[in-house]
This record gives sequence, C-alpha cells and structure tokens, in this order.
Amino acid sequence: MKKFVLFMFVALLTISLEAQIQTPAPSPFSVLKQTVGLTEVTVEYSRPSMRGRTIFGDLVPYDAVWRTGANMNTKITFSDDVKVEGKDLKAGTYAIYTRPTEAVWEVIFYTDSENGGLPQEWDASKVAATVKVEVYPIPMPIETFTISIDDMHNDGASLGLMWEKVYVGVKFVVPTVAKATASIQKVMSGSDISANDYFAAAQYYYQEGMNMGEAKQWIDKAVSMNDKAFWMTRVQSLIYAKTGDTKGAIEAAKKSLVEAQAAGNADYVKMNKESLKEWEMQ
Repeated sequence: MKKFVLFMFVALLTISLEAQIQTPAPSPFSVLKQTVGLTEVTVEYSRPSMRGRTIFGDLVPYDAVWRTGANMNTKITFSDDVKVEGKDLKAGTYAIYTRPTEAVWEVIFYTDSENGGLPQEWDASKVAATVKVEVYPIPMPIETFTISIDDMHNDGASLGLMWEKVYVGVKFVVPTVAKATASIQKVMSGSDISANDYFAAAQYYYQEGMNMGEAKQWIDKAVSMNDKAFWMTRVQSLIYAKTGDTKGAIEAAKKSLVEAQAAGNADYVKMNKESLKEWEMQ
C-alpha cells in the first residue's frame, strides 16, 4: 500500500511539473517581413492594446522616449544601406525609439538593439539617426499598436506607426536602381542570356524611364526568343510607343492581343484594346 501511495505521489508530481498553463499574451509578439525594391526589411515588435486606456499623453507620455511597443524594444533590420527621411542609415539592425508629441514624433534609430525596453543608460553615440515626422490624426481608433510598410514603390516606402487615433509615417529610400542595374549589367555581359533575362531588363528600364534604346533592343530579343508570350509583346508595344514608334507599337499590341485572347487572359485583352484605341487615333 505504501509503495502504491508513493507511486501515485510521484506520478502526480510528474504531471504537475510537466503541465504548463497557456494564456494569451497581453502584447503579442509580431514579425513583419517585406521586400522593398530589392531590400529586405524586417520589423520585430510586441503589440499592446488600448483596453479602454488613453494612450498618447497618458499611458505613453508626451516628450518622453518610448520603446515604441511593449516588452523588449522594437527592432528593424535593413539588408542594405538606406536613407530615412533623407538621413543615411547603414545596413543592419536598430532599436526604434520614439519621442511622441501631439504634432510631431521624433523617431530614433539606436544601434544597440538588445535592450529590455529602454536602455538603462542612454548612449548618444549609439544613435545612428534621428528624424522628425508629422502626426496624422485618423478618424477611427486603432485598438492594437500596429507597424506597417506603406506606400511601397520600387525605390522606397514608409514605415507606418499606428495606435489610438494617430498615424506616423517614416519615409525611407532603398538602393534599388544601383542593385538592379548592377544585376542587369552582370547578366548582360554573360553568354547565356534567356528570354526572361532580356524581358526583365527591358521592363525595368521602361518602368524607370531609363535608356529606351537599350530597352528596345532587349525586348526585341526577348520577343524573338518567345513570340507567343503576350506579356512580352505587351511591354514591347509600350516601349515602342515610348520611343515614338507608333506603327511598331500598334503591330506589337495587335500581336499581344491575339495571343492574350488565345490564352484567355482578359486583363491583357483589355489593356491591348485600350492602347490600340489610343494609338490608332494618333
């Protein structure tokens, strides 16, 4: 009997040690990953909620440095050197601290990204960049603190900070042109160039308004290697129109239209018909 009681005691003790209570985190951890142009941007932060509280000017005091989230400090990582609101910021990981006021936020990128919230002792030498951005009021309350990557384009975006009825956007610029042109030059100097390579290079030059002469040569090469690709002949028509060759643009658009109809791609059918209507009236 004593052995049985001892066995049951050990069994219950083992179960109690292994059991772990699971409850929701008050400020859940979140990771945001986004490619902007050719630059990888990663944000790691914890997300507190309002829960009926007044946030800015109360829970988050004005004119005081805030960890910009909850728990450990918020971190942002850029895979390339970037410009933040016109200021240079090297590739790497930074803690994001902010100093909110009603009208303007000061956003600080701090090189020591491993702090339990705020640094125990602030070190001005670790401030990589400080920028000031305008506060935009929003009509509906944002219950949970949110960081977003907004207004994306090939060369940059905005780091959005939202909570309560406040939005702050920090604009940053990435080195897409330098990276893309270096990649294009490297591939084009080789001997094994595919139709997709020619197409990608031509399309990028067209989108960025770069050397249209080279773009035309590349798109012609791409189409000659894959003349059934209606998306390629579509870009060919646009490049021809850009260089003033309306007749060539119309011919390419008609070919793209036929192939798009055969493939059942309504979007390209619509785009080609609209372009043909515009160019045939010229």
